[in-house]
Amino acid sequence: MNKEEHIIRHSGDKTQAAECRVPSYSCRELHICYIQGRLKREDEQLGAAFIGNWEEEGFSFLFFSEPAPDEIEKLLAGNPELILTDEFRMSYEDWHGGKITPFAAGRFFIVPPWENASVPPMSDLKILLDPGVVFGTGMHPTTRDCLDVITRAYREETVRTVLDLGTGTGLLALAAARLGCSHVIAVDFNFLAVKTAAGNVRLNCLEDKILAVQGRAEDFISYPADLLIANIHYDVMRRLIESEGFLHKKQFVLSGLLRSEARDIESRLSQYPVKIVEKLEYDGVWHTFFGKRC
Repeated sequence: MNKEEHIIRHSGDKTQAAECRVPSYSCRELHICYIQGRLKREDEQLGAAFIGNWEEEGFSFLFFSEPAPDEIEKLLAGNPELILTDEFRMSYEDWHGGKITPFAAGRFFIVPPWENASVPPMSDLKILLDPGVVFGTGMHPTTRDCLDVITRAYREETVRTVLDLGTGTGLLALAAARLGCSHVIAVDFNFLAVKTAAGNVRLNCLEDKILAVQGRAEDFISYPADLLIANIHYDVMRRLIESEGFLHKKQFVLSGLLRSEARDIESRLSQYPVKIVEKLEYDGVWHTFFGKRC
């Protein structure tokens, strides 16, 4: 893998190289503009304080490390279809729901890059993780369950290629590479998530093993891989497991499912030549499946 191609945009049959600019967010304050509409592009005129843009259902969240009223005024003047709905100011910890600290999860020890922490004896695989403003610090129960199941998948079979759909900060892709996988494709539809994942790939010096890609999960499900990881929205997962590409995966990890969603996915899986090897749940709410092709 070319180290200069660790982050790409994907659109249909076209793939374009894209620059990754993900600063460390050890800065303690975020300034967020909530805008109705979608930016045509991430405008360089938004200034040096601009962190990135998170798009969600026709809205854009613009993140800055300091107030940027002049830049926002210019953006709105040049794009009259955009409407500034609200502005927020909060600490970095409040955005993530608490202070980000090192923690152990099975064989993995996840550490923010601004912390200097020694790896505890029970963990032997260190991962540096800067989540930026993207959700996915590793503390969510589905993420922890995925880390456990991925470790089991590596114990039971040789895993050389991994497809991580809905990669977020890239943590699960990083875990796969730390376990020994030589080729990981990490996909997310949100470009800010992909930029953040690519930054974490560089932090861990894994550019030769992980390729971060922006695109729809459905467009990548046919990519050949020994292990599929999908900690992703239920609606997307439902479409993934009904695709032919899903049936070609030797092993799979499906997570991020609420109880009713998990029941539906399990029922759908029963119609295919796959078997669920292990089911994990947290407080009866969050569910994770580990399965194999029959």
